[in-house]
Amino acid sequence: MLVNEEKLHTVYVFIDASNLWQAQKAKGCMFDYAKLKTFLKEKFSASHIELFYYTAYPAEGTRDHDLEGKHKFYTYLKKGLGFTVRKKELKRIVTHSDVGDSIQEKGNMDVEMTIDVIHTMKKYDTAILFTGDSDFLALVTYIKNGGKKVYIFSSKNNVSQELRTGGDGYFDVLLIEADIWGRELKHRAVQI
Repeated sequence: MLVNEEKLHTVYVFIDASNLWQAQKAKGCMFDYAKLKTFLKEKFSASHIELFYYTAYPAEGTRDHDLEGKHKFYTYLKKGLGFTVRKKELKRIVTHSDVGDSIQEKGNMDVEMTIDVIHTMKKYDTAILFTGDSDFLALVTYIKNGGKKVYIFSSKNNVSQELRTGGDGYFDVLLIEADIWGRELKHRAVQI
């Protein structure tokens, strides 16, 4: 029996973890990524779905807590759920001033995400971007001009007006009625 290729619909999902973190903090819960994957596959009638997860993590020794759980989570996404995980260590930038030195951490993954969106464009019919950054508007326009559908998922307090209206649709993750949430966020005890 031959499958009618016109009915096949491939969806690629690109998740900016730092953007989703803001939504999770607002909700007080972590996403359940297995449920999220199922929700997106059903919502967009995908015959095939691929998910990419972009994150930066702290360097060993820069936190008072163990980072092993974070790396186990990345392994779960990759091996347990079939995500492609793109990660890199946060850069630590020392700035000097008259008041003293300070350290800022940067871990922007926008370039990596953009490369994957463009590089895989021939493989998907619909792109879903979990981000709220207005810098992605040019990418959204590029995807749409390439004949693809593109949808934005973010939260009302973390999405630019340009991006919210620039795609084929916008979804506020805090208002999704489907069960996509997992365990409650717990605040780490401060060590003194």
